[in-house]
Amino acid sequence: KKEITESEILTIELANQECDVYHVALDSINHRFKSIYDTKEFLLKKEYPEEMIDKAIEKLIKQGYLNDRSFAKSYINNQIITTNKGPYKIKKELNEHRVDNEIIDEELTIFDQEQQLEKIEKVATRLFKSNKNRGGFVLKKKIINDLVNLGYDIAVISKVIEEFDFSNNKDIAAKEYEKLYRKLSRKYEGKEL
Repeated sequence: KKEITESEILTIELANQECDVYHVALDSINHRFKSIYDTKEFLLKKEYPEEMIDKAIEKLIKQGYLNDRSFAKSYINNQIITTNKGPYKIKKELNEHRVDNEIIDEELTIFDQEQQLEKIEKVATRLFKSNKNRGGFVLKKKIINDLVNLGYDIAVISKVIEEFDFSNNKDIAAKEYEKLYRKLSRKYEGKEL
């Protein structure tokens, strides 16, 4: 039967909204593990006041629900198991989640050179077998470019690539020549061609 003043109502509403921000953040983490930055961006899109967002994030960090190191470790393990991405690409993606570079570098040590060599060999073998219509140099260049785009170091790539036989098949070289000749014959004539 207590009467509630206007200021008490405002205090209760403020506390209620703070709880709401916290529970929305907690629920979003429950669905998908997120970095601190991702969680803050998610809450900002919901148009909550920034000071309440900061309080909720601080509470989640103290309780151990938000941790960029755990996020990075989980993300790296997931990428190693489910994709063919190399360490540079994984690092770039973690930077997009605003995870600290020091944390990324420390956690990326689990993606050792042996695992990288296995993944590179797997991808290179698949590309080598599926590109029968390309000549040796062109095929080698394509495989190297694809692996660099996947985020692998050129030095590690070279160790695997040197095991493949890229000797030119004359039929493929002739096809490449004809293709190039047709393409350039549209632009050039005579001696220039």
